[in-house]
Amino acid sequence: MIKARNLSYDYIRQDEEGNTESVYRAVNDVSLDVETGDFVAILGHNGSGKSTFAKQINALLLPTEGTLFIDGKNTKDVEKLWEIRQSAGMVFQNPDNQIIGTVVDEDVAFGPENMGVPREEILRRVEKSLKSVGMWEYRSHSPNRLSGGQKQRVAIAGVVAMQPKCIILDEPTAMLDPNGRREVIEAVLELNASKHVTIILITHYMEEVIRADKVFVMDQGKIAMQGTPREIFTQVEKLRELRLDVPQVTLLAHELKEAGIPLPNGILTVEELRWHLNRLRKRRMFQARGEVE
Repeated sequence: MIKARNLSYDYIRQDEEGNTESVYRAVNDVSLDVETGDFVAILGHNGSGKSTFAKQINALLLPTEGTLFIDGKNTKDVEKLWEIRQSAGMVFQNPDNQIIGTVVDEDVAFGPENMGVPREEILRRVEKSLKSVGMWEYRSHSPNRLSGGQKQRVAIAGVVAMQPKCIILDEPTAMLDPNGRREVIEAVLELNASKHVTIILITHYMEEVIRADKVFVMDQGKIAMQGTPREIFTQVEKLRELRLDVPQVTLLAHELKEAGIPLPNGILTVEELRWHLNRLRKRRMFQARGEVE
């Protein structure tokens, strides 16, 4: 779905006369592959280049150097930009910047209408998209009366209605409370599982990453780490060096291990930690009675 080769992007600052004052390389020689249907998370502190990379996937920004193919189409090919933006939809941090309709179903219909989709097909897509994010019952509501999490789910439905093969979510839960974050992530996971939509999630919340297929960690415009969530979160100290956190349960397990409790690396969930602690407790009970586990 996504193929980047030596991808770079420069922000160029110019004076009033159009002369270059400074050049800042936000993405620096990035090469990666994302398969169709993958759920990929991209992490990095502020200024690491992750949002700039995301905007290139949607062809909002075009490469300064290197190449980026989206569903087999080169983003440098101007004639393919419309197709690329149909293939890769984008959801931004603030849903209010994406919702333009006065009624939920009208807002979701906006994208397909602009694509020239027939009216009957638009109605079908609106219903299907709203149901896919659990917002069908709110179809006649004003977006202004919805919670932050509900607004973001409507924004996602608006993208889904255009039937993209890939959805890029640039910190979609940053402005939401814990309940809203959970609603949005569950909706995204459902789309990935049931519709086989490729998901690119950029987030600061480590707990949102643990169900991803692959994680890329960016630093200074480069890919600093990549692997499965377990492989990434096993490296607690390296993540700290990159000014990133780990899921709270992973950090707790790491500190318990540092204190001498024999736990494996990369524990990702409360259930997993509970299972290992219960096993250790039972083993010590057997040992105390001189029995074999």
